Amino acid sequence: MAKKKINFMCTAFRDGFQSVYGARVFTKDFMPAVAAAREAGITHFEAGGGARFQALYFYTNEDAFKMMDEFREVAGPDANLQTLSRGVNVVGLDSQPRDIIKLHAQMFKKHGMTTIRNFDALNDVNNLIDSGKAIHDAGLKHEVTVTMMSLPDSYHAAAHNPEFYEKILRQILDAGIPFDSLCFKDASGTSTPKNVYETIKRARKLLGPNMNIVFHSHETAGVSIQQYMSAIEAGATQVDLSMSPCSGGTCQPDILTMWHALRGTDYDLGIDVNKVQEAERVFENCMKDYFLPPEATKVNPNIPFFPLPGGALTANTQMLRDNNLMDKYPQIVEAMGDVVKKGGFGTSVTPVSQFYFQQAFNNVMFGPWKKIAEGYGKMVLGYFGKTPVEPDAEVIKAAAEQLKLEPTTEKVVDLNDKNPSKGREAAIKMLKEANLEESEENIFIAASCKEKGILYLTGKAKVNGVRKVEKEAPKAAAPAAKNTSGEYTVTVNGTAYGVKLNGGNVVVNGVSYPLSIADGIKAAAPAAQVVVTGSQDVAAPMPGLILKMNVKVGDEVKKNQEIAVMEAMKMENPIYAPCDGKVTAIKANQGDQLQAGDVILSIGGTQVVQAAPAAAPAAPAPSAAPAGGTEVKAPMPGLILKLNVKKGDQVKKNDEIAVMEAMKMENPIYAPCDGVVSDISVNQGDQLQADDTIMVIA
Repeated sequence: MAKKKINFMCTAFRDGFQSVYGARVFTKDFMPAVAAAREAGITHFEAGGGARFQALYFYTNEDAFKMMDEFREVAGPDANLQTLSRGVNVVGLDSQPRDIIKLHAQMFKKHGMTTIRNFDALNDVNNLIDSGKAIHDAGLKHEVTVTMMSLPDSYHAAAHNPEFYEKILRQILDAGIPFDSLCFKDASGTSTPKNVYETIKRARKLLGPNMNIVFHSHETAGVSIQQYMSAIEAGATQVDLSMSPCSGGTCQPDILTMWHALRGTDYDLGIDVNKVQEAERVFENCMKDYFLPPEATKVNPNIPFFPLPGGALTANTQMLRDNNLMDKYPQIVEAMGDVVKKGGFGTSVTPVSQFYFQQAFNNVMFGPWKKIAEGYGKMVLGYFGKTPVEPDAEVIKAAAEQLKLEPTTEKVVDLNDKNPSKGREAAIKMLKEANLEESEENIFIAASCKEKGILYLTGKAKVNGVRKVEKEAPKAAAPAAKNTSGEYTVTVNGTAYGVKLNGGNVVVNGVSYPLSIADGIKAAAPAAQVVVTGSQDVAAPMPGLILKMNVKVGDEVKKNQEIAVMEAMKMENPIYAPCDGKVTAIKANQGDQLQAGDVILSIGGTQVVQAAPAAAPAAPAPSAAPAGGTEVKAPMPGLILKLNVKKGDQVKKNDEIAVMEAMKMENPIYAPCDGVVSDISVNQGDQLQADDTIMVIA
């Protein structure tokens, strides 16, 4: 009897990149692997969307639309090129109004895509109606999606079981959403094989024998192959598979692993194994220079207790390491269960997975529910849609009080349609202010990527965050023969110059200059320069990108006025004026990548002309804390973003006296008592460790 063919989509070049490399891969580096996969007979590829849209503008300094065009050219005219959309969020973390949702589908159709998989993390069908219709109306195939996960029985989850998923599917059918295929997406890889089997069996009964039913998972919890086998036996006609080095671990199972699992059964992938092996060798060679995080290659047996998707898991553990907080990881994991239960059981997939982790982190560091993370708070209040189960009433109350927002039941797209900061007109305004072409592509880039999209379009963006393996320095070569040509390559501060000595002249990069050479080093008289004395420098509080500069030289500013915006850790961080005064110097430009402590601008002081800078005075010795005062200490490692007081200020208990940044979040520091600030031990931009003294209140 002939075997039944199981179709598959190759996810290596989208989900694979996101789950292993944070989606930060250059187009030129992986296109040879796409060509090799095509030669191996693979015809269905995940080619973009999700994190692989914004990441090109944010990190690799490339155009996602041009990447899609090249993907189509390499994969061939008949390939099914599929992208991922987050419902009303389309390809960003923020939700969009209807006009941008429609534009998303139109642009992806224009740039060669065939199918869009469309999901909502809360399984709120209202968030799939407008997005699904836009995909269908654009002439694309719509793969509507139900998101899945499983939790331990002790969590008493009133959702995420076969009955719940059948209910969501029936709501999709009742809403009249047009779709060409149905996907059950388990981003955390935690669904039990039994739940997978029963869910897909019910879906097959509802949809009949001809609908393409897809199952998607990750190997993070170690059960993906058993999940896939259960899905196939229940009636799934397609699974998602990847290729080495972006397979297994936090990714999908490998094509070759699934082929092996199906041997001796009634099912087959219909592949040429030898050709797929060759394609994987090509892919491994393409990616050999990229850093492979160890977490990305491992199965984590604890994932069912904190259902983090592969990409989110590695991103968060890395942030904990960056902040010397990995010792808190077990406590954060333990706190995840309470956060999921009280948050309404939304599926742990972007952006909800990040909301869960941030709130669990806050509960560990500040005490349960003492500090509500903004995304988590907005979710329980209804600003991302309806959660599967009503969130805990006390958590809703805490979120409303801390975020100063009222709960809402209004549809997300209706809220966004009324928001003047979103939509086509807001995007066009951004383009006009930057003197950029108002093309449909540019409108969508501006709407979905905001200031960082404008940086890319104006040519101010720079490659950043792409991690490649540091190669060992080559061994010293034998001494070269003496150069008699007078031609040299001189590298200064990382920039290479072509230099040719020609008698009394030197030619540098093709331009001739007079040349004089003398033995020894004769100090030249320092040139006169304009300096600002008596000013207060505003320094970068962390490494990051200057997204916006809100002032210019000569502007008067007030203390705590927002003067610039930096982007770091996927978050926009306002920079505030530390004092009243006039902007006397600006040292950074929009698009500049700064390190912590780099000066952004100066406020106050006097511009004077000096022949040479005076020697810096010796730093005064640190003063001892006044006796009898109350020390205010850092509750965790982090950066001082803002100091809201100065020495001599009167403060009341619970006044916000400073703000620290840690784990992508701003954390207010409150006065523990009434008193006078008698000493301040830190400056804005300082990196502190837990228990470092910030200030003293006497």
